[in-house]
Amino acid sequence: MDHGSEIAFTDAVVAAQEKYGVREHNVATTARRPWGMEITGELAKFIAMRDSFYLGTASADGRPYIQHRGGVPGFLKVIDPHTLAFPDQPGNKQFITAGNLSENDQAFIFLMDYEMRQRIKLWGRARFEEADTDLISRTLSEEDDPARITRAVVFSVETWDVNCQQRIPQKFSEQTVAQVVRKLTERVAALEEKLKSYEA
Repeated sequence: MDHGSEIAFTDAVVAAQEKYGVREHNVATTARRPWGMEITGELAKFIAMRDSFYLGTASADGRPYIQHRGGVPGFLKVIDPHTLAFPDQPGNKQFITAGNLSENDQAFIFLMDYEMRQRIKLWGRARFEEADTDLISRTLSEEDDPARITRAVVFSVETWDVNCQQRIPQKFSEQTVAQVVRKLTERVAALEEKLKSYEA
């Protein structure tokens, strides 16, 4: 095993790295910072703060598909050091992800934190779970309606890696902006009251 990176660094990828002169760089980088093979405490904290992510799947013949998943922060839950799960919320009823996973369980999760300009990639296997009602209930948040959610998507982590911050645009959530605006508004109000005392 090559630090977990062999899952992403296939023979074709290695050939491309050699062609473009970056193979030694990647070998040195993975030796210095091995790819994760299980969910660490730090990664679990990062996951708990996410309110959205992207799930990649492919059909049996390799036709790719990426689906956005969103919810309250922490809706993507850590079940154990090797497993993530989230409720299958009612969507557009196309079931492309479900169809893909029924014939090809290889999957990919892309986590992005625009405020801190951090991104994490996870490779693994995924499945839809309908029989394990206890696991399904563990994925639900207080806002979820159990009557509408009868499935969970279970993701078994095989490896993960952290990307650099390069070219990630910094964006702030509505909640973060609202907090800053509230503090500024309170500060302005306090200064206006102070100004009135001088005018009196």
